[in-house]
Amino acid sequence: MDEITAEYLAPELEAEIELRVIPRVTVAAKTDLGRVRENNEDKYEFFITEDRDRLARRGLVFVVCDGMGGHDAGQIASELACKTFLDVYLGHPSSLPDPALRDAVKAANRTVYDVSTTVPGRRGMGTTLSALCLIQDRAHIAQVGDSRVYRLRDGVLACLTRDHTWVDEVVTSGMMSREDAEVHPYRHMLTRAIGTEQVVVAELFDYDLLAGDTYLLCSDGLTNHLDKVGIETILCDRAPADAAWELVNAALRDGGSDNCTVVVVRVDALETA
Repeated sequence: MDEITAEYLAPELEAEIELRVIPRVTVAAKTDLGRVRENNEDKYEFFITEDRDRLARRGLVFVVCDGMGGHDAGQIASELACKTFLDVYLGHPSSLPDPALRDAVKAANRTVYDVSTTVPGRRGMGTTLSALCLIQDRAHIAQVGDSRVYRLRDGVLACLTRDHTWVDEVVTSGMMSREDAEVHPYRHMLTRAIGTEQVVVAELFDYDLLAGDTYLLCSDGLTNHLDKVGIETILCDRAPADAAWELVNAALRDGGSDNCTVVVVRVDALETA
């Protein structure tokens, strides 16, 4: 176990959690370089366990990171963040998801920040991180940056995360409309990212989980080109693999100005354990 991971495994073990519900899912993912970039700074991972203890405490895990930085620094940042987040989250001793999510994000931030500040050519690198954990009958999300998590339920698409950007703060204050924010030149100016500051705090969300839900994790290479209606239409009309393929292709047809990554998770059933 490395030093950074061990630092976040100090809390005492919480009470054992009983496995009551097992989410059964169909998953598809696709990533593309786009038509402008020379390398892919996006990274996605997922961990679907059959271990009953891990299902009860950690659930099914899906992560999307969108790196930034010169040369290949963004790619390294997203790789480091994704790997460290999963290692710490899955190995965390707490039975509760929130402490594990917070500490996993802290560890990912620490890893990327340390490399950024000590390795020549890596200064200033960072990444977004959006993580979805389906634990029993709940959906837990950890969010840093402007990648997004959506949920399609009964044919209606909802964004479950909030962008950590300057324009989103202005919208929240009531000084700009959401429509204007979507086309504002500063819409990608992040106010929170993994690795750019010594400390970052993840924003956590908790939602109910229903059979039939479809979740989408995506980098802004998708939302730069498809609006909510376009995403909703594709998710409604297609199974996960076809939807993932068509979402990325739609972004490419519209110009493919950035790397584009999508992970589509359909909840087929909530099985009584």
